[in-house]
Amino acid sequence: MHCQRSRFKQKVKKPEDEMLQAFFMEEENADNYRSYLCFLFLILGLPVLGIEWIIAKFDKHAADISQLRIVQWGLRCVSFLAGVHLTVEGKEHVPTDQAVLYIGNHRSIFDIVITYAQCPNLTGYISKDGVNKVPLLGIWMRRLYCLFLDRKDLKQGLKTILIAIDQVKSGISICIFPEGTRNRDREDTTTLLPFKDGSFKIAQKTGCPIIPMALTGTADIFENHFPWLHSTEVKLTYGEPIIFAELSKEDQKHIGAYCQNVIHEMLQEHKNTKE
Repeated sequence: MHCQRSRFKQKVKKPEDEMLQAFFMEEENADNYRSYLCFLFLILGLPVLGIEWIIAKFDKHAADISQLRIVQWGLRCVSFLAGVHLTVEGKEHVPTDQAVLYIGNHRSIFDIVITYAQCPNLTGYISKDGVNKVPLLGIWMRRLYCLFLDRKDLKQGLKTILIAIDQVKSGISICIFPEGTRNRDREDTTTLLPFKDGSFKIAQKTGCPIIPMALTGTADIFENHFPWLHSTEVKLTYGEPIIFAELSKEDQKHIGAYCQNVIHEMLQEHKNTKE
């Protein structure tokens, strides 16, 4: 009897273990769900990809702009079908005659869907390396000048930043979410994970303006209602350009914290306006 009770006790799971397992299962299912949706969307876009490849043989810039507008149209369709009611403020702060470094808070896959559709010119997003392995998605993203960052390989990460610097110098904007991952805090929409300073080397080395972006409501579209899409209000605000060379030496030294504070104040303004 004693042995039977011991074996029974070994099979009992602690509540916290079950919660942890459920969390990881939800994360894995969410990634799979998004991957399937992306795969279906990209399969439908295969003929377009082929046509753009032919155009690029004759006029690469025309193909670049054409691909940008086609993808933006597709992303607007995704937002519409998801029931997104978008308010955009501060677009006058975004230069249209030069490349910039966009930075923003990150809570949802829809942060990319919504912000990319607003880019006036060619813009490459810096994404985690795993996205590059999603069939067809990696091809589309590379064609759109997106870059992939391996967080575990510092040498490769530096190489990615150097490529981004070259792209900005050639007139292609870069967008990055300096938190490095999605913020999953559902209680307070103004919280931010610490900004990583490395990504700001792009602005430091090129002199391009840093355009802060504040997003609220994006997590309510999908992540907070997984696996269902939920119609919701989303607000996107572009802040005034930040010029690295014009900052004090102290702010330059802590550029990540400085920009984090700027976006936090923008998010706080969103919250105050909503209340």
